[in-house]
Amino acid sequence: MSSLGTSKGILEIVKFGLYVSIPITLMYTFANNSDNLKKIMGNRSYVVYPPEGPRPPSPEELREMAREMRKNNNR
Repeated sequence: MSSLGTSKGILEIVKFGLYVSIPITLMYTFANNSDNLKKIMGNRSYVVYPPEGPRPPSPEELREMAREMRKNNNR
């Protein structure tokens, strides 16, 4: 540690302070005032589902379709 100069040591302390204080400040801001969180989350739609497509045929319908195809191929 003796190779670190005084300016590098101060820089590391400042960086550590920022890394710790920014998340704490943000959590404090949103935890105490839920209106802020609602404003931010209300402006964005995070999950947008595509419209529902047609359903695949049921197993019984698939069996019936296979029977019809066999009948048509045998003719």
